[in-house]
Amino acid sequence: MADFDVIVIGGGHAGCEAAAASARMGANTLLITHKPETIGEMSCNPAIGGLGKGHLVREIDALDGVMGIVADRSGIQFRLLNRRKGPAVQGPRCQSDRKLYREAMQEILFDYPNLTIEAGAVEDLMIDRTSDKPKVTGIITADGKEIPAASVILTTGTFLRGLIHIGEKKIPAGRVDEAPAMGLSDTLMSLGFELGRLKTGTPARLDGKTIDWSVCEEQPGDTPPVPFSFLTDEIKVPQISCYMTRTTERTHEIIR
Repeated sequence: MADFDVIVIGGGHAGCEAAAASARMGANTLLITHKPETIGEMSCNPAIGGLGKGHLVREIDALDGVMGIVADRSGIQFRLLNRRKGPAVQGPRCQSDRKLYREAMQEILFDYPNLTIEAGAVEDLMIDRTSDKPKVTGIITADGKEIPAASVILTTGTFLRGLIHIGEKKIPAGRVDEAPAMGLSDTLMSLGFELGRLKTGTPARLDGKTIDWSVCEEQPGDTPPVPFSFLTDEIKVPQISCYMTRTTERTHEIIR
């Protein structure tokens, strides 16, 4: 295994951008993730942008990042939020086809110059403790392989000591059907880092064929759709409407 200038751990949104940015600057880069086939997976909300976040996506694009381009290749509805207000508080947002987003991200990264992608679970960090300030010098995978690198970037998302709740069940996992990163969590704590826990909720996916759309409020997208990336001339993905509905007191009784 050749040494790398940069190793990026994790292939989610942050990991994809970090790996692409590193490789784009000429660094020999390794992106290591549990399953390369899930790179670019939209685990929770299949949307890009929104208030505040839309500005961030366009800033990433201005720095030659990939998220804006991928969103444009997978977006099935584009809307500019807060259109009646000034540009400073407007927010571009798109709803994405999760499959198209994943495929578009992988198409870009799998052929990216200076970027190697490898499947693996990182369980530990190689650390030089010869000085007062320990220095990370590489990674150690679950099968014991050591991969040296000048820099290591952690973009682990929900995987550090990950725990998911399904009903009353608690399951150690980074996300559904994927193991958490326990060893790496222990390493960070041994170095003095304090690990916290954030909570996110993912709603059930509904089969569109089972929904009575006639009782929902239609919300069409903008015409024409405005892309995120300055490099996108037009949106070629067929556009669809979104539909709004609301919970009831009965819904809240079930939750309680």
